[in-house]
Amino acid sequence: MKDETKHRIIACVKDVLPSTTKTCIWIIKITVAVSFAMMLLKYFQILPWISNAVSPVFRIFGLPGATALAYVSGYFVNVYSCIAVMTTLDLDWRAITILCTMVMCAHSMVLETAVLKKTGASGVRMVIVRTLCSFILGILLNLILPGSSDLSEMSVDTGARPGFLTALWEWFLSALKLVLMMVAIIYSLNILQRLLREFGIMEKIAKVFRPLMTVFGLPSETVFLWIVANIIGLGYGAAAMLYELDHGDIGERDVLLLDSHICISHSNLEDLLLLAACGAVWWILLLSRWAMSIVLVWEQRLEFYLKDTFVKK
Repeated sequence: MKDETKHRIIACVKDVLPSTTKTCIWIIKITVAVSFAMMLLKYFQILPWISNAVSPVFRIFGLPGATALAYVSGYFVNVYSCIAVMTTLDLDWRAITILCTMVMCAHSMVLETAVLKKTGASGVRMVIVRTLCSFILGILLNLILPGSSDLSEMSVDTGARPGFLTALWEWFLSALKLVLMMVAIIYSLNILQRLLREFGIMEKIAKVFRPLMTVFGLPSETVFLWIVANIIGLGYGAAAMLYELDHGDIGERDVLLLDSHICISHSNLEDLLLLAACGAVWWILLLSRWAMSIVLVWEQRLEFYLKDTFVKK
């Protein structure tokens, strides 16, 4: 019995290695390219210039103009980049919560759009939807949350600019650390996913979360992908998601419904805890995006209904 289990485990690992390696290389290429581009934008002061150009818009969200740099950094890079800028600002809980909600909707835009497009979603649609939803939630939270944020001008402490070779070396070390971490997480998660399916645990997990999937308007077949996106995120979870799409019983429309949800609501463990530690109200970050994702899923279902009703006729 032990030998049989061992052989099944080995077979699962061998099965996922080729596709995981291919996806891992693809993810790393995008990540390294984007991070290098952002390093250049920061070094040559182009990113602050972009942020200054859009800073007046942020008063609509009840945020001081300096928060634009934090948002733009998170938009193109990741949540960590946003935190790095945000911690240099003197923001109250209200401003932090609004800013973090917006960033959680629309962070790592280049990488995560590539992942969503790989699953079958429209890249252009995902960029537009995520950006608009982040703006809509920013406006709504500014209207709903009690009090008002301090909109007085404040500057971002960027520190002294290092030499280019120093900046390049710091980027290389940071990118290397990130790549090694991504490789470890991606391979581990994909192997785990395959083992869960092999030993029938996946179905048990689906039964536990099926009621929640009903509330979200999602098919029960998408439960594992939903778990991956919420715990790990779209970047680290890309390999497992793509493998599941290739080998699982998930239809094209089910995937599009899931994309409508996770494009707004994902990374609800590590990122959520990190932002809460910075002063954001965690349940507002979570529930506001869940509400928006439910709207998006049912809007997608309405599109399917209209297409089936009118287009086919």
